[in-house]
Amino acid sequence: MPTPPQERELGRVLGLCRRRYNTGLEQRIISYRRVGVSLSRYSQEVELKDIRAEMPEYAAIHSHVLQDVLARLDKTFQAFFRRVLVGEQAGSSRYQPATRYHSFTCKEFGNGATLDNGFLVLSKIGRLAVRWSRPIEGTLKTVTIRQEADGWYACFSCEGVPIGQLPVTRQEAGIDLGLESFATLSDGAQIATPRCYRNAEAYLRRCARRVAWRKKGSHRRNKAVKLRAKAHLKVKRQRQDFHHQMALQLMRQYDTVYCEDLQTANMVRNHSLAKCISEAGWSAFLTILVFKAVSAGKQAVAVPPGYTSQRCSICKREVWKGLSVRWHHCPYEDCGASLHRDHNAALNMLALGKNRSGVGQAPQAST
Repeated sequence: MPTPPQERELGRVLGLCRRRYNTGLEQRIISYRRVGVSLSRYSQEVELKDIRAEMPEYAAIHSHVLQDVLARLDKTFQAFFRRVLVGEQAGSSRYQPATRYHSFTCKEFGNGATLDNGFLVLSKIGRLAVRWSRPIEGTLKTVTIRQEADGWYACFSCEGVPIGQLPVTRQEAGIDLGLESFATLSDGAQIATPRCYRNAEAYLRRCARRVAWRKKGSHRRNKAVKLRAKAHLKVKRQRQDFHHQMALQLMRQYDTVYCEDLQTANMVRNHSLAKCISEAGWSAFLTILVFKAVSAGKQAVAVPPGYTSQRCSICKREVWKGLSVRWHHCPYEDCGASLHRDHNAALNMLALGKNRSGVGQAPQAST
């Protein structure tokens, strides 16, 4: 909860960090074009001392904040080179406009950022009042200040956070993520899709139309842009809250959950299903599910999803059917299984998980 002068100072620091990011990117591009070798992160960090001596505006920012900006830039380049090596579609790093750069980080707690009686003290910014969402546990490592549509937020990363172990149930389940229902469990239970975006789509359309009607550069347009951003932020938080609740509910019921190792980036290329897939937020849900499992001392394991919908969960023979066919009927007389398509897939994933031969890795590494 910064005061108006503090809020202006936070915005100024954020703008200077963005400018430093873009300047560092330009230096790397020019160096590669002229010499054939890109600059390293550490060679750019050496220049910070001279930059702070020549430019008073950068001298008013803690050095660790500027070092983290260059670390972010280096991270984007390392990700680019990794994609090139594995043959993926490699998009190069790009300049960050004001609408895409929203945060800066104090990479060492106690040096540039401290706590004092519930207040956050940032070096060269001041003492900020904070509305705490939860008590801090573990050892504080870094502090990230982020600007959202409805204000400023502080994110603390901690080490040695105690695990809140949940009671052992000795139960396992397979989960099939779908579009007709958000998820289907191996016991036949279905979790309905919250439809956060669909319910807010009419209001979002009006917000976008209001922005289009306003004159560019006017105060009324800026106000309309903020209202549109708040509307999208609300939808994002509704979806995220649903994911957290469902993940916690699953961890309370089961000790091990076998879920699909989905490649959502490839699936959204189907324009007929892209909106539904994006609205469900499968990738974000799997990330939260793994985090909840690690926090609760349980397991969330990814299973290869290939042919889990086509293979009969009873006789293990393949029964081909199109995506529009929502019910699985096994045509073989010695089986005759008849159940929902997603339920059949969830049973197959549970069997693959128990077999251990078809088990992949966790959707995200434990943190």
